[in-house]
Amino acid sequence: MIRVQREDFDVGAEIARLSGSGKVGAVASFVGLVRDHAGDGETVRAMTLEHYPGMTERQLEAIEAEARQRWPLEDCLIIHRHGRLEPGERIVLVITASAHREAAFQSCQFLMDWLKTKAPFWKLEDTPEGGKWVDAKAEDDSLAERWQQRREDGCLPTDQ
Repeated sequence: MIRVQREDFDVGAEIARLSGSGKVGAVASFVGLVRDHAGDGETVRAMTLEHYPGMTERQLEAIEAEARQRWPLEDCLIIHRHGRLEPGERIVLVITASAHREAAFQSCQFLMDWLKTKAPFWKLEDTPEGGKWVDAKAEDDSLAERWQQRREDGCLPTDQ
């Protein structure tokens, strides 16, 4: 399930909802937060996340479908916020639920790696010097690329 929304989310309630099935033996989660500084150390007062409604949801659904194809997931959830967010506020939540921990861990990491590079969100940092668009990072690209080619088991990143 995917949700793109302005409002905050309750991590505990979302985990409880996904872990309610007797088939679930493992739940992995990731919560991304707004930092008070940029990669170069510059102060960040807020971050505004923009997206194209419709296109964004379709891309997130495709990313989720890829994870479900690669791992035996009982359920998964991606919540991504948009709008103006201040340091400490939650931006993204990814939860994966599976019968076994390895699938939960790997699929959660995969989803975050692909969200960072394939999800159509644009980030504008509000700094003391004015607004500054956040550029893509080569490090994020290389983390996502390791998932491009599947190993024989179809799940693990190519560098493991």
